[in-house]
Amino acid sequence: MKSNYRWFVVFVFFVFMLLHQADKLLIGPLTTPIMETFGIDEAAMGAVFSGAIIVAVFLYPIWGFLYDRYARNRLLALAAAIWGCTTWLSAIVPANMFPLFVATRASTGIDDSSYPGLYSLISDYFGPHIRGKVYGLLQLTAPIGYILGMLLAMVLVDSLGLDWRVVFIITGSIGLVVAVLILLGVRDAPRGQAEPEMAGLEEVGVYKFNIRLVGGLFRKRSLLLLYAQGFFGVFPWNVITY
Repeated sequence: MKSNYRWFVVFVFFVFMLLHQADKLLIGPLTTPIMETFGIDEAAMGAVFSGAIIVAVFLYPIWGFLYDRYARNRLLALAAAIWGCTTWLSAIVPANMFPLFVATRASTGIDDSSYPGLYSLISDYFGPHIRGKVYGLLQLTAPIGYILGMLLAMVLVDSLGLDWRVVFIITGSIGLVVAVLILLGVRDAPRGQAEPEMAGLEEVGVYKFNIRLVGGLFRKRSLLLLYAQGFFGVFPWNVITY
């Protein structure tokens, strides 16, 4: 596969993750105007944040299952489209229907758990000697996306005086554009093609999700320690973020 095209795919995914992270975290700086619109307190606003997280938790394994069976580029395009549509739905909820707003914001968690397929596809574009660098580059989108979200809130709401609904419509529209870009510009890759062990093979087998192999992962003590660290380590960072 041509090197230039591989880096084009990285660029598309970087844009997707950066703008998606900015949109995902944008609700933080917009908390006050949203609370004023719906006439709610901080406790009710907490339900808005929690809904998307709960939905994402349940959909991570579902996305993973789908990525193992179907074309990853099309699923990622679908995730970007869902991002755009759910953000749009959040923007048009009437001020007297706060429960509906909670539901629409919770639906944004559907695409929040779509990243596994992105990393899976990248692993088939880049071999082990450079894969870590590419992952590190893509991970930059999280802190930069948070900063971008704050800047968007300050520029569009504070400086230009736009309503928070208009901001969501703008970011939702971007999601739809990114969906088209992924669908038309990113091709799926044969699974495992970038692994050195696959080089020179005339035929490459097709491997599917195996629940027994997954269960075996939970018998690795070092992996369990990493899961525990990640679980408890995420709490302080979310407190700082919000």
